[in-house]
Amino acid sequence: MRLEIITVPTGIAVLVDTNGHMGTTTSSARFKKEIQPMDKASEAIHALQPVTFRYKEQLDPNGTPQFGLVAEDLAEVNTDLVARDEEGKPYTERYEPVNAMLLNEFLKDHRKNQQREATIAALQSTLAQEQSLTAEQKKKIETLEAGLKAQAAQLQKLSARVEANTRVTRVADNR
Repeated sequence: MRLEIITVPTGIAVLVDTNGHMGTTTSSARFKKEIQPMDKASEAIHALQPVTFRYKEQLDPNGTPQFGLVAEDLAEVNTDLVARDEEGKPYTERYEPVNAMLLNEFLKDHRKNQQREATIAALQSTLAQEQSLTAEQKKKIETLEAGLKAQAAQLQKLSARVEANTRVTRVADNR
């Protein structure tokens, strides 16, 4: 029997469990129970330590560079993210749940960013209004200062007249 490898754009992943059973996972709500939001459960991924590695020669004689996680490290973070062998030892990662956790964290960060953007927009609007008010207040202050200078000039003239009249009155009284 010859295995033909083709691209299957609408297919689903086939998995093999640690007992050698081959199959797929289901995602429909009709196969699930106790469905609830992930909330903080996904925060465990912040503790993950992705690594680069090469498989030992007996597994990959070419030593192809790989990227991923170490099952034992992952088990310390969240034991549900690891498939175990018949002895109960960590065997491999369960990347599908990790992907869902990443999506949850991304969506939480996206919502936070949207809130921050809304806050920034509101602050920018408030700042623009305050700058507009400040400009108006500066114009009013300049107008008031100009009026005060004009009044001060008039007071000086009036003071000069009063002083001149006072001198004239004193001179007349002295005569």
